[in-house]
Amino acid sequence: MATQASRLLDLLAIRVPIVQAPMAGVSSPAMAAAVSESGGLGSLGVGAMNADKAREAIRQFRVLSSGSLNVNVFVHRPAHADASKEAAWLQHLRPDFERYGAKAPDALREIYTSFLEDADMLAMFVDEKPKVVSFHFGLPHPGQVEALHRAGVVLLATATNVEEAKAIQRAGIDGVIAQGYEAGGHRGVFDPDAEDNRLGTFALTRVLTRAVDLPVIAAGGIMDGAGIAAALKLGASAAQLGTAFVATDESLADKGYREHLFSDAAHHTTMTRAISGRPARSLANAFTRLGASISADLIPDYPIAYDAGKSLNAAAKAAGEAGYGAQWAGQGAPLARAMSSRALMQVLQDELEHASH
Repeated sequence: MATQASRLLDLLAIRVPIVQAPMAGVSSPAMAAAVSESGGLGSLGVGAMNADKAREAIRQFRVLSSGSLNVNVFVHRPAHADASKEAAWLQHLRPDFERYGAKAPDALREIYTSFLEDADMLAMFVDEKPKVVSFHFGLPHPGQVEALHRAGVVLLATATNVEEAKAIQRAGIDGVIAQGYEAGGHRGVFDPDAEDNRLGTFALTRVLTRAVDLPVIAAGGIMDGAGIAAALKLGASAAQLGTAFVATDESLADKGYREHLFSDAAHHTTMTRAISGRPARSLANAFTRLGASISADLIPDYPIAYDAGKSLNAAAKAAGEAGYGAQWAGQGAPLARAMSSRALMQVLQDELEHASH
């Protein structure tokens, strides 16, 4: 009888239980292709792209690999604009802009379109038919699920607790990504203002394997084969690794991000809303320190706040300061290794084999 794990590998058409996390702005077609060619599931984060740019990235991947590809989108509730809150936030950030000889923007925009409202992205997915489409921050409309399934696309979604996982199962999604609190990048919480139980990856994985009848992919803090083996022993069908790939040759992470990853900051990752407007785990840097004393209710909605964050980062970088970037990283950051994605996949598989015996 097939196990949940073997069913997932068959469903995703992969032979290795490793998913490279779809990190918007970090994962590249070359990274995803190297992972897929090595037997895992390569991923692209296209939540910050329009449909044309996402199609271009999918086609770049296909030039490099005939393997399975996961394309990830943001399914956040559209932002609630609040001009007074946004003006106050810009006023709060003004001294930091001025420190780097820049002027704060006059106003902020909603820089990303939620997949919930992106008919062009849905039509492109139905046309291009990537092997997998995954969802972060929530769930798509039933009609979107139906259209993607009809096109033969496998669907995954992130859960941070049992209630979200059960909603994923009710929605007809094919698998759940159990994102522990130690994971780098944005928390996948459906409601960023609700109380967060902050379950760690291993506790969450174990709980979800009993709560839903779906394959579970463990995500958060997993950096090596021993971590993958531990997740599998707890019932996960695969493990998703993000921070492990940030320092690879194919990563789009800039020089400052890479240097921070291999500094003491890796030992001090922190959850912040200040950069984007949603909780996200970052390497400790100038932006996370700025946000440490700010009440969440003063920060504009995601992704409006991100417009300010990106502007401030651009101003600081132009002046030679790299500490205002979205330097997302999980608690396993001190275990990061610099090598090619293909070499990392081989090391991970060797370590997994060793840890499994």
